[in-house]
Amino acid sequence: MISVDGLTFAYGSTPPAVHDLSFSIPAGEIFGFLGPSGAGKSTTQKILMRLLKGYRGRVTVMKRPLDEWREDYFEKIGVCFELPSNYRKLSALENLQFFSQFFSGPTVAPQTLLDRVGLGGDAHKRVEKFSKGMQIRLNLARALLNQPAILFLDEPTAGLDPANARNVRDIILEQRNRGATVFLTTHDMTVANELCDRVGFLVDGRLAAVGAPEALRLQHGRRALSVRYTADGASQVEEFPLDGLGENQPFQELIRTRHIETLHTQEPSLENVFIKVTGKGLA
Repeated sequence: MISVDGLTFAYGSTPPAVHDLSFSIPAGEIFGFLGPSGAGKSTTQKILMRLLKGYRGRVTVMKRPLDEWREDYFEKIGVCFELPSNYRKLSALENLQFFSQFFSGPTVAPQTLLDRVGLGGDAHKRVEKFSKGMQIRLNLARALLNQPAILFLDEPTAGLDPANARNVRDIILEQRNRGATVFLTTHDMTVANELCDRVGFLVDGRLAAVGAPEALRLQHGRRALSVRYTADGASQVEEFPLDGLGENQPFQELIRTRHIETLHTQEPSLENVFIKVTGKGLA
């Protein structure tokens, strides 16, 4: 669905914001670009949205060179920015009705989308009275109007309470399940780990690693099992190697004779993998 080969872009005479990026995203995948502020995530996304031109390298979207697409490109994509971008003097329903007129093909009923993002009861409220979280959810509803083949999301759960963040994550999975390709930029490793089929670690405009979150965690983890148990009224922890665990006599004795509280393999969090691979944090 998206193929990028040797993508490089600089703002004026500054060093490249992205340098020699190469990656591909098949149809129906959620691909996450992970990195700290200034890593080049938004620049890459803006190029793929055709908001930035003058890049070097080859970019193909839906089997067509990106620079050959015209206005019909925007019939195929949906965009949800991190910052609110709706008309404040209009109601939520009026905003979606207005934007739906931009598309030549069929669109989803605005009220249906408002209901789905949890704004059905606020359909007739002016956007100027919306909280930031409500405006972000309205952004998402707007991005889904045309049932896009490719959905670009920038920090889609930022500023949302846990319940609405959960709902947005469910909506993103629904989009993947209907066959849409989702390109997601974030520095929230919880979102990336839960949603993304694959992730790319982006630092200083370069890709440091690409892979499935689970595979990256296993690749950079320790093959060990941590066992927390109760002994003499106190909680204690021992660690055992996974290799040969079935024949490990101290482990066998422990699980036979002690009250086991927890068992955990020692794969690291995705954030810890990011720090290990890149040498940098996500702040």
